[in-house]
Amino acid sequence: MKALSANVTRGIPVGANVDVCDNSGAKKVRIFNVRRYKNIKGALPKGGIGDFVMGSVVSGRPDVRKKVVIGVIVRQKKEYKRADGTRIKFEDNAMIVFKDDKGNPKGTIFKGPIAKEAVERWPALAKIASIVV
Repeated sequence: MKALSANVTRGIPVGANVDVCDNSGAKKVRIFNVRRYKNIKGALPKGGIGDFVMGSVVSGRPDVRKKVVIGVIVRQKKEYKRADGTRIKFEDNAMIVFKDDKGNPKGTIFKGPIAKEAVERWPALAKIASIVV
């Protein structure tokens, strides 16, 4: 996992319901853990673009519902600042579901744009992504 080229503000706390933007069968996921996250004692963990998260499927196909999935956040509403000074924000919070810890996506089609920071950190997303912002 590489470092990000932007100073991403973590805008998605644990307990948030996030849309899934691939065709893995899940539609909404409730985040319950942000992996590889260091925080202050007593503070809720928060995730941002490119962060590795775990969640439970809230809605989707019946065979996928109530299962624990791992994935990465690719869009967030909270704006963040890139190194060149531009500020980026998306209209929704979205994630992509992974097959394994290596970062291989479960779906074969991604709907909507994907942040450049997520593609830098997880190179397997770049092969399938149609729009990288």
